[in-house]
Amino acid sequence: MSATADHAETSLAVRLGFQPAQVVQEIGYDEDVDQELREAIEEATGAELVDEDYDDVADAVVLWFRDDDGDLTDSLVDAIGYLEEAGTILLLTPKTGRDGYIEPSDINDAAQTAGLSQSKSINAGKDWVATRLLPPKAGKK
Repeated sequence: MSATADHAETSLAVRLGFQPAQVVQEIGYDEDVDQELREAIEEATGAELVDEDYDDVADAVVLWFRDDDGDLTDSLVDAIGYLEEAGTILLLTPKTGRDGYIEPSDINDAAQTAGLSQSKSINAGKDWVATRLLPPKAGKK
């Protein structure tokens, strides 16, 4: 089997870093979210996504965010509070030209202000772009 075929069989959720047995908390769910991506995350983790009312820490947070959802920095800081120490935030924002689009520079500024480091953004469905954000390393000096 070729490397290309292997890559094609790897789900988007796995490429985004989701792993079996992870608890993934979803914030910002609305009727416009990408259901296929949600299902892929659940398949990769083997569990349903938990909602904003979940009262324990999560291994990852999926944050759907649109331009009119308020302050992105505040939402990212809130999301950090839901995370396990080594957890990640997957920020999903509408693609260019879609309602609720957010400039990449605004995402970068909000992430830095919240103390997060940002990886490159990738397509995460027909209407969404995913940006993986990592909190500061625990114990880093």
